[in-house]
Amino acid sequence: MEYRQLGASGLKVPALSFGAGTFGGQGPLFGAWGSTDAQEARRLVDICLEAGISMFDTADVYSAGASEDVLGRAIKGRRDEVLLSTKTSLPMGDGPADAGSSRSRLIRATEDALRRLGTDHIDLFQLHAFDAGTPVEEVLSTLDQLVRSGKIRYVGVSNFSGWQLMKSLATAEKHGHQRYVAHQVYYSLVGRDYEWELLPLGLDQGVGAMVWSPLGWGRLTGKLRRGRPLPAGSRLHETAGFAPPVDDEHLFRVVDALDEIAEETGKAVPQVAINWLLRRPTVSSVIIGARNEEQLRQNIGAVGWELTPEQVARLDRPSAKVAPYPYFPYERQEGFARLNPSPLAHAAADRDRREAAGA
Repeated sequence: MEYRQLGASGLKVPALSFGAGTFGGQGPLFGAWGSTDAQEARRLVDICLEAGISMFDTADVYSAGASEDVLGRAIKGRRDEVLLSTKTSLPMGDGPADAGSSRSRLIRATEDALRRLGTDHIDLFQLHAFDAGTPVEEVLSTLDQLVRSGKIRYVGVSNFSGWQLMKSLATAEKHGHQRYVAHQVYYSLVGRDYEWELLPLGLDQGVGAMVWSPLGWGRLTGKLRRGRPLPAGSRLHETAGFAPPVDDEHLFRVVDALDEIAEETGKAVPQVAINWLLRRPTVSSVIIGARNEEQLRQNIGAVGWELTPEQVARLDRPSAKVAPYPYFPYERQEGFARLNPSPLAHAAADRDRREAAGA
């Protein structure tokens, strides 16, 4: 398993991480992904560690805390072998103190996560969403305090907009607080919005991407085809209203390209889709999930090989969309592009230089 720097931090993380959202199976949307118990979870953790996947991601809102509890029991006795990542901020109840990133909420959420996970520290603690009702200075000073106390090692965010993340980074710089080193983001071949603003921000500011839903909310599993109904048991039957929207024709153009390259490489469609992501700038780790051993082993097969540049280009073309204003002039007009080259082109050139130098 390849290990990568998490943003500009000193933390090295595996190229693939495991998402424990299927652990627990309690509650509404965030409990409907699976019902993996501690015994089953321990087997999945065994497979991950055998493959070099040592980072496990969860959140307090997953199964109303049960995901953290099951993960804690699954890693019991081998805490030193794993990296634990969890998140907070989304509502855990109806009370005024049950949501957000206030000082009291962050401290309580950290203590609750430590207890449920059965550990004395969390390797990566992330805000699940931006809290517009709490001053950024309060959020960052609290996280800084938790890092200094040893309860948290590194801090990150998830689902932030560009201005929310940049304001937070600038405030941390101004006051000498811990900077966010990770951004857990939605990014896939059918969801490339990340590239327009958050990717160049990550390159410039040293924020690594932890990618969630790399298969486009289950659309790139290889089971969806033109003219075919959703397969029985698909999560999209129940969660389509919450999934990032994708136009059907756009989806099927991407699936057609994936099918061709899967046949050429002898790999499964999901493996090709994840391998494409692993080549993208700023991506530190892609979070894979699985409700059973078969799914997990298939997703692990996304590493250990590489798409060719020509195959990457064939996936880039059907998955690309016209950028919204103010980004499209930099893609379409030479004068704009001269002043602000595409971050993808810049990163690709930098990678080619490093490979040529044998770095």
